[in-house]
Amino acid sequence: MNRRSILKTAGLALAGSAFLPFNSLAKSNSATPIIGNKELTPATLLSKRKLGASLEVSSIGLGVQNMSRTYQTTIPSRSEMHNIIRTAFDKGVTLFDAAEAYGPFEVERILGEGIAHFRNKIVIETKFGWNINQETGARLPGLNSRPEHIKIVVEGMLKRLRTDRIDLLYQHRVDPQVPIEDVVGAIQDLIKEGKVLHYGLSEPGPQTVRRAHAIHPITAIQNEYSLLWRGPEKEIIPLCEELGIGFVPWSPLGVGFLTGAVDAQTRFAQGDIRGNETRFSPENLPHNLKIVDLLKYWSKLKQAAPSQISLAWLLAQKPWIVPIPGTTQMAHMLENIGADKIKFTTAELKEFNNQVDAIQIQGERLPAFVQAFSDVEAPLKKKT
Repeated sequence: MNRRSILKTAGLALAGSAFLPFNSLAKSNSATPIIGNKELTPATLLSKRKLGASLEVSSIGLGVQNMSRTYQTTIPSRSEMHNIIRTAFDKGVTLFDAAEAYGPFEVERILGEGIAHFRNKIVIETKFGWNINQETGARLPGLNSRPEHIKIVVEGMLKRLRTDRIDLLYQHRVDPQVPIEDVVGAIQDLIKEGKVLHYGLSEPGPQTVRRAHAIHPITAIQNEYSLLWRGPEKEIIPLCEELGIGFVPWSPLGVGFLTGAVDAQTRFAQGDIRGNETRFSPENLPHNLKIVDLLKYWSKLKQAAPSQISLAWLLAQKPWIVPIPGTTQMAHMLENIGADKIKFTTAELKEFNNQVDAIQIQGERLPAFVQAFSDVEAPLKKKT
């Protein structure tokens, strides 16, 4: 059942990438998931969900972040990444997630190449907000959501994605130097020009959400959310429900942890951000593996992979939650979208939730210097 091998080589080289969501990138030679002796026929994703008032997408999306470079800092086959993107579309995926910071820039190029023949049948979401030199791609300190910068960034995005509009544009992190009113104002200008159709925020403070939504309705919030990290349940998910905002979990498989790829002996190489997350420390890892053991138990009951149980649980939380698991492996993509077929009865979900609630994850989800970019409130706009 444990198909996914944990990666123990060097992680992402650029420190700036530590601020970004990660994917499980283990190897597999099989294109068809196998549970025990049962081969799972790759599913076609038929279910749709709505983000915000009107944006319809597949119930599971595809994160393409690591398609330019993996944890091992190796470069995946570009043609195979295109193949995964196209196969995902053929199997019913219509939501594809990228960001200017992934690469930087290169992931948007890969996605633009991959979706060229069916661009008008899908939803592209991408993100701005890190301080990146638009000419060289060099990462500069901190964030940059100045209105004039946002507009320059979007022009580059459109070229890289080979499109005339971005379906859903996120602020990647809230800029503590720029009032959200100015950010939304710039996005409204882009919407009027037809270059952006919908917008969202990633890892925002709740009051910033309210302020932004009051100016122009937010379509989706993107935060880390999984059985390993349930923080959004406290404020952000209830807020989304109150305001009619969709929710898109990044790292829905817990940076590979919820696939069964990590065991108590796993140690992360220098450069792998997980090595700096105390939830994966040698002291906390054995305790936190209880959640993986629970997933393996339910995998046998439901004849599914642990990853599928994890994603099915997310889908069962709210009808407007759309996870975006990422991968560079065809078999994993097929396995992930198969989660839509896994359903919990009311009794099963209650039992599963009770068992999950009994497991308290130990350690922090991110190093402090990374966590500092989450839950930030934008400064108030000064009155003139």
